Amino acid sequence: MEDKELNIVDHLEELRKRLMICVAAFFVFFIAGFVYVEEIYSFFVRDLDVKLIVLGPSDIIWVYFMLATVIAIAGTIPVAAMQIWLFVKPAMKPSERRISLSYIPALFVLFIVGLSFGYFVIFPTVFKFLVELGGDLMVTNFTADRYFRFIMHMTLPFGVLFELPVVVMFLTSLGIINPYVLVKLRKYAYFVLVFIAIIITPPDFMSDFIVTIPLLLLYEISISLSKIVYRRKVKKEKEWNEKYGDDESADENE
Repeated sequence: MEDKELNIVDHLEELRKRLMICVAAFFVFFIAGFVYVEEIYSFFVRDLDVKLIVLGPSDIIWVYFMLATVIAIAGTIPVAAMQIWLFVKPAMKPSERRISLSYIPALFVLFIVGLSFGYFVIFPTVFKFLVELGGDLMVTNFTADRYFRFIMHMTLPFGVLFELPVVVMFLTSLGIINPYVLVKLRKYAYFVLVFIAIIITPPDFMSDFIVTIPLLLLYEISISLSKIVYRRKVKKEKEWNEKYGDDESADENE
């Protein structure tokens, strides 16, 4: 009983250590983002014909914090993934450790790809539609706070959703899910993805279509990658059983 309690305490201590490293990494990247926040701000407003408006001094610092936070999240993702891997490493087989470790760089890359897709493809389309909606009836001015909130809403969801293939491959390699389950859940997944696309885009068919198609493709890519990982996993397990299965049976008979 005491050994079990000590084991739980050790796990909690290890978890606390990993969380502290993640928090420390977040603050380091946050500070780095805050140092270069003016350059980041200039990048996002480079195509605007007008200067953004602030309604109070606090809006300025809030926008800077918002931009620095996004940089911190992007930078912390590979660190957090590595800490999670280190935490679950003792419970994994050597082959699972190697495979799962290779997914960590992919998490960061796909998050950046998702943000880029949201910013360079989705954001301009939606932004143009909403601005042209007012036409000559309204004077268009933007507050810095709302402008950057709008950018975050158009980009961050795609950064998260683009992680789907890597997450599916990782869970498949651990045996938690398999491609056959994903195929069975396809119609429900499609419904959820279409719903997400409709929620984050303006109410016109073209915008919904532009967002929906990549999300559905992501799910299909996830299924295909899951099949590849699953077949390799089954093949390795079969080879392992053929190599060591007889020895284990002999030991049991003795």
